[in-house]
Amino acid sequence: MFQIAKEHKGFGKQILMLAKNELIKKYKGAVIGPLWSVVKPLFTLFVYWFAFEVGLKSAGNVKVIFPELGKAGGTFEYSRFLFMLIGFIPWFFINESIVEGAKSIRINRQFVNKVSFPVSTIMTYTSVARLYVHIFLLGLMYIYVTFVGGTVKLPGMDAAVTGGIAPSLYNLQILFYMPLMFIFFLVLSWSTAPMSAFSRDFENMIVSIMSGIFWLSGIIYDSYLLVGKEPVPDWLRHAMLLNPINFFANGYRNCFLYNRWFWEYRTELIVFLVELVVITALGIFNYNRLRKRLPDVL
Repeated sequence: MFQIAKEHKGFGKQILMLAKNELIKKYKGAVIGPLWSVVKPLFTLFVYWFAFEVGLKSAGNVKVIFPELGKAGGTFEYSRFLFMLIGFIPWFFINESIVEGAKSIRINRQFVNKVSFPVSTIMTYTSVARLYVHIFLLGLMYIYVTFVGGTVKLPGMDAAVTGGIAPSLYNLQILFYMPLMFIFFLVLSWSTAPMSAFSRDFENMIVSIMSGIFWLSGIIYDSYLLVGKEPVPDWLRHAMLLNPINFFANGYRNCFLYNRWFWEYRTELIVFLVELVVITALGIFNYNRLRKRLPDVL
């Protein structure tokens, strides 16, 4: 860890500059350039909005149940698109961070053979480039949630109301979830980027499983309280705690939808922090193990 921190020392400005260039390079030759990084997720959101708000109105609202509040007092209803929107914003960052983070060393091989250039910063500026886009999308989402919103029915309401959701102190939790999300998927890339440089099969495997991970994560449904016609086994609900993407999807909803503090989900928080320690240790181990062999492989 000290070695990686040492490699970053004095490279702060270069990391920010390279992150900006990363976006420009990716969309080089396109008329609107880096704006494509925003257009693509916005089009995805439009498709889901049209599907659930126009085409599949019969799908109804999403019900979220907080058991500790009691069956009668703990049932909340939200419009399906509003619920999904807040889950999609972290997902766009997570998906890009995992996929592009795994490719980062291979597509920036020109830096690997330069003795004076710290290789670990490649993963950092790649993640920072994704963070630029995420912050912009987060701002658009906050404007939508505040001024447009959707259908919401809280316990005690006779009928659902439609409109924007007023800003609250709970929104400030984004300053906890967003940096934590950045750190988690950055240290994950310390493992995936060197391994992908050694094997294109590993990189292709990551790209292939991302669509499956989407459906196994709580992006478009409530992952911890799976409600349906048939009872959901407790072991399945507990197993969902092991998916760190759920932590962030539900965390963003804590900020902007549920109005709940992160420490109220104590078990979820502890499980995630343990995973963060494990992923960090593996990332340090894999990076230090493979770093010196990268120039020969590339």
